[in-house]
Amino acid sequence: MTTGPGEEHGGGYDVPVGPGLHSERTLLAWIRTAALLGAGGIGAAGVAARLSSGDGLAAVPFVLASLCGAVLLARSRLRYRRVERAGREGLPLDDRADAVLAWLGVLAVAAGSLVFVLTTV
Repeated sequence: MTTGPGEEHGGGYDVPVGPGLHSERTLLAWIRTAALLGAGGIGAAGVAARLSSGDGLAAVPFVLASLCGAVLLARSRLRYRRVERAGREGLPLDDRADAVLAWLGVLAVAAGSLVFVLTTV
């Protein structure tokens, strides 16, 4: 297995080039993450809106998490194509935006959980 050049193309990290299904497995992992954020966010928002005392503000972070999941799901095919092209052409791969979006969704779930606990006590 060889790696493509990284520094000649403006940074990033080297993408392994070779046979295998690593791109497909990565695509499926992103789809699972996006689906979990989306569906889990919607479900948790519904529970938080019904059970929290107040005006339902506890549901807002969960809605944000589900939106992050929806955007990640919409971007997954584009990301897959970029990974495949980078592997074939030896270009660096920069997926920071997707990672930040996934972390934002996870942090929204954590914040929503905290707000939910504080408003239901």
